[in-house]
Amino acid sequence: MIPAISLFVIVSLSALITRIAAIALAHTGLSTEVARFQARSAYTGTGFTTSETEKIMNFPVRRKIIYSLMLIGNAGIVTTMSTLILTFVLPNSTSSLLWGLLIIVVGMAIIWWAVQSPWVDKYLSKVIGKALKKYTKIEVKDYASILHLAEDYRITELRVDDDSWLANKSLNQLALRKEGIIVLGIKHSDGEYLGSPNGSSLVKTGDLLTMYGKEDVFLNLNQRKRNLEGELEHQEQMRKEANN
Repeated sequence: MIPAISLFVIVSLSALITRIAAIALAHTGLSTEVARFQARSAYTGTGFTTSETEKIMNFPVRRKIIYSLMLIGNAGIVTTMSTLILTFVLPNSTSSLLWGLLIIVVGMAIIWWAVQSPWVDKYLSKVIGKALKKYTKIEVKDYASILHLAEDYRITELRVDDDSWLANKSLNQLALRKEGIIVLGIKHSDGEYLGSPNGSSLVKTGDLLTMYGKEDVFLNLNQRKRNLEGELEHQEQMRKEANN
């Protein structure tokens, strides 16, 4: 029974550690989804891609968080596996084995509920954020609140295809602000990045746009083609935005 309880404690601590790391990464400017993925990837040692690794390696604070998480993860996984083996291989009796299984099942159910619960997530984020601000040198900022990433507002990236309505037009011609979309940056296909572009900035085929606005407009924009129908959709979106 003791190994089963130990396993529950270890898994709980692992979940808490990855949550702390995810919040810390989010405070460095990563989106919540990317921060959680990076934290879990670092803890388990899997899941990295080249582009996402660059986002970590080019940022000293993120590197420190990920490096610490990797060290803790290596020890945590080994301990978890050892404890799991002890739970099933060395039970004192059948009843001990059953109790161990019950503790593991109930414990995992509680952890799963806690991980999925919006209330727990909100409370933990607040507590961990205050702790990070008080005891670390990480610049703690709630970027989601600053940018009002709530309801249907998002920051997203969109790749400009050959037949995209966006291709080979300036931002003035596109008039995306009239649709409620703000272009934060343009990464050209040659790797050059243009931050805070002005109206004369040209959007080319292969460019990656970073934009802020409503999710439904992003979906429409992503599917909009360079034809008459695309222009009509643009006019319709501008009318909707003007009436809001």
